[in-house]
Amino acid sequence: MSDPTWRGAEPPVIPLGWADYLRAGLRAVLVGAALLVGIVAKLLVLVGERLLCGGRRIWSPFVTQLTCRLVLLILRLRHEVRGPRMGGRGAYVANHSSWLDIFVLNARRNVLFVSKAEVAGWPGIGLLAKLTGTVFIRRDRREAAAQSGVIETRLAAGDRLLFFPEGTSTDGLRVLPFKTTLFEAFLSEGVKADLQLQPVTVVYHAPPEMAPAFYGWWGDMALAPHLLRVLGARRQGRVEVIYHAPLKASDFAGRKPLARAAEARLRAAHPFAE
Repeated sequence: MSDPTWRGAEPPVIPLGWADYLRAGLRAVLVGAALLVGIVAKLLVLVGERLLCGGRRIWSPFVTQLTCRLVLLILRLRHEVRGPRMGGRGAYVANHSSWLDIFVLNARRNVLFVSKAEVAGWPGIGLLAKLTGTVFIRRDRREAAAQSGVIETRLAAGDRLLFFPEGTSTDGLRVLPFKTTLFEAFLSEGVKADLQLQPVTVVYHAPPEMAPAFYGWWGDMALAPHLLRVLGARRQGRVEVIYHAPLKASDFAGRKPLARAAEARLRAAHPFAE
């Protein structure tokens, strides 16, 4: 299987001064403390849910939500949200620009991410992903049917899953064509009748005088320098999260028309998309 990683743009070169490093260090400590408190609280609540609710995640998603809001507050990244709130059973699809998407999308909605299996083994991030209930899948066409089965089971249980159908992150200045394989899970007879799919457009606006792709993290970019750049920014930009009218899965005859409709709705609201 070919490497799906997007490498279509050169990353911006942004030199950092001593003040930027100090600012990044302070924010890193604060973010680390927020995440640590969030992890401890999450573990305690998960234990409570297992004892009192049979393992159903009733309260723990709100711990994740509050922690993500606190991280954005520490970063001073302005978070603007608009659009309808989806009711009933459903899933979300969004464009993917950065590791920041995890905090941005969790801060306003209780969602469970669908992620590539490799993330489970990443130091720190893998643990956070597991604690937040992330569904891990392998990017292998031979396992497509099994992966769809896992997703169908979670959807049937009422979990709100969130997918990145582009299959990779970008510089945030475009929306890549959606990969359609996982959309098959939305059309199974067990969930199709009342399932909704809500497209979400995420738009990052760089800080003043910074390159437009400031928040994007893609290709072979190392995580540490990108973290330093974002944490050390003297002035932050903002991020818009736009929730579109949900699509009814039962209105579509197949995964490709459903994927194309979701992509078109998401792309139309992205001011930089090609």
